[in-house]
Amino acid sequence: MYIPLQKKMIRELLFATNNLHKIKEVRDLLTPGFKVLGLQDLPFTGEIPETAPDLAGNALQKVRFIHDRYPVNCFADDTGLEVDALQGAPGVFSARYAGENATYADNVEKLLAAMKEFRGPEQRKARFRTVIALILNDREYLFEGKAEGIILEAPAGTGGFGYDPVFLPVGFTKNFAEMSPDEKNAISHRGEAIRKLVSFLLENR
Repeated sequence: MYIPLQKKMIRELLFATNNLHKIKEVRDLLTPGFKVLGLQDLPFTGEIPETAPDLAGNALQKVRFIHDRYPVNCFADDTGLEVDALQGAPGVFSARYAGENATYADNVEKLLAAMKEFRGPEQRKARFRTVIALILNDREYLFEGKAEGIILEAPAGTGGFGYDPVFLPVGFTKNFAEMSPDEKNAISHRGEAIRKLVSFLLENR
């Protein structure tokens, strides 16, 4: 059952997402003493709008939408995969690259088809970017993380989610889907953004 959060409590936060993979990643990254709730802990149904043209705009739009309805300390994120050869696509449309109801596999399949003519690491450069928007005691803050890498020609690994099976980070021989959660979190875009968020929260208890 949902228990309303206290506005002045920093140690308990609402993550404005239904994505259980993201919630688990964030819970794994936050230091002990922080409690993260998701939208499944609220009496909330429906869709959160994501109509901004960039990641920061989407993150702010989502957190404001939830905060207007549940005035608690909360945060939202938006993550995009930016591929140089595709002029930054799929970018802000990463989650729905292959359509509104696309699965992770659908998105990966479309990406690999779009990348078919590009060969070698130099032509397959890409990056993940995550922007987190936090509303804390009615003030807004932004935190960004980035991970550089290349797009593999075929998926591998069974971990992670989204484009992880085809994203090989710079300096590593394993892609995100082949890494353990701890390995991925140590170098990932979301990990970097969350560490910035946690550092800020610790400084502003």
